[in-house]
Amino acid sequence: MRNNMTRIPLHKRPKQNGCNEPSKYADVEVTSSLHHNITNLEAVFHHSSDIVFREFLVGEQQIRSYIVYIQGMTDEKTVNEYILDPLMRLHRIYVDEPSMTVIAKYFIRTGETNELSTLAELIDALLEGNTVLLMEGVPKALGIGTQGFPSRDVTEPETESVVRGPRESFTENLNDNIALIRRRVKTSDLIMDKLIIGRITKTKVTLAYIYGVVDEKLIQEVRDRLNRIDVDSVLDSSYIEELIEDNPYSLFPQVESTERPDKVAAGILEGRVAILVDGTPFTLMAPALMIQFLQSSEDYYQRYPFTTAVRFIRYLFFIIALLLPSTFVAVTTFHHEMMPTPLLISFTSAHQGVPFPTVVEAFIMEVTFEALREAGVRLPRTVGQAISIVGALVIGQAAVEAGIVSPAMVIVVALTAIASFSIPAYSLGFAIRLLRFGFLLLGAVLGFYGILLGLLGLMIHVTSLRSFGVPYLTPVAPFKIQDMKDVIMRAPWWNMTTRPSLFGMNNRRRQKFFLKPRPPKQNQ
Repeated sequence: MRNNMTRIPLHKRPKQNGCNEPSKYADVEVTSSLHHNITNLEAVFHHSSDIVFREFLVGEQQIRSYIVYIQGMTDEKTVNEYILDPLMRLHRIYVDEPSMTVIAKYFIRTGETNELSTLAELIDALLEGNTVLLMEGVPKALGIGTQGFPSRDVTEPETESVVRGPRESFTENLNDNIALIRRRVKTSDLIMDKLIIGRITKTKVTLAYIYGVVDEKLIQEVRDRLNRIDVDSVLDSSYIEELIEDNPYSLFPQVESTERPDKVAAGILEGRVAILVDGTPFTLMAPALMIQFLQSSEDYYQRYPFTTAVRFIRYLFFIIALLLPSTFVAVTTFHHEMMPTPLLISFTSAHQGVPFPTVVEAFIMEVTFEALREAGVRLPRTVGQAISIVGALVIGQAAVEAGIVSPAMVIVVALTAIASFSIPAYSLGFAIRLLRFGFLLLGAVLGFYGILLGLLGLMIHVTSLRSFGVPYLTPVAPFKIQDMKDVIMRAPWWNMTTRPSLFGMNNRRRQKFFLKPRPPKQNQ
């Protein structure tokens, strides 16, 4: 009798012609011959040392049986206590015509069981962390849910921190992420539609949306784009993001990614679709509008006057992050009349002795800062922040003292860096970082005319963008006055009575009218 640590004799696995070939095992049926079934599984996993084949006897007839599972993917305590223990106690019971239905109904103590008919189903069940039960004389197998692979606990979000609001973030476990959403959206209309993408990785992907709120055409479009994906592997949600966006050549993100469950819950309540991918803490949401990348989750947890003021500052710093270096270069190179004379004299005297033109100074400092920021991200967390701060201070001071750059340029680059940090969405911030260099070149060559031409081309491009058919600049272009209450300013919650017009078109109303708080009437 084999125990759970016995190695199986090796068999040659059939040579495959690559992952494009359909599964060779879909037509291989599970038979009543236990030896035949085990031999097939041994041939498939012949090079894998973590596959466990455990033989044991069931019932008074001493029916030869096997359980098969993958170490590390399966909770072995569950296997021992809820599968092996009840089955091996059947030696006092006569099992008449054993079947997997009877075994699952009376003896298996786990929640999830499925009958398996083909070798392909057996392989899929094992690779998902399930345990497979095979018995002599039974032409079926039983897949038993015993997943127990390691996963990260729910922690505070790393990239979207808030002062006030929930502190939970998604993890790499798809089931945990679904539970985090269901905790917040307690309705039977919340649909979780599961797909499998990736010929080799077979990554589980789940669409989350609220039936009756989301537009059915949007759901169908998302499904169609996901079904068109035919790749070997999907290791992160970014793979899917690049494969389903409308304009793959644009720098601007057209699918929103987030690691916050509360943000996903708010999105699907507006009529959007969430795409959860197993193995990554970042969830995608579609459609995505540009205005949403400039909004933070905390905008909806602070009172609306404070949120409106912060948004004005954020939009101002967004413009600064994009145009400040190019504007400074254009003014100091071509448009001296745009600057007060004392300030112009100060900048000119500070630039004396610098061997490079202003545009070269700007490129040197911008590239240096981007390198420091990248180094701070890649280094270990304990030293990364210190290295980036110390590097910026030391290099900036040394460059000024050596006469390589002027103090004014260091101030401009530092202010630009601070402004870029105010953009809530990292993906949009990365697009602005790249566009900044383009505007810097235009300002150095053509001055304000080049900057205006660049802005005109950028506006034409952004206006033409779509995210799953929805205009990217909605509700500004096309203009939707009823949706402007959550763009620059945020209206109070008692005034947010309808969902965005291009989302949730089946159910626009989300709360009652006349919810404005009123003080109690004073007694006369």
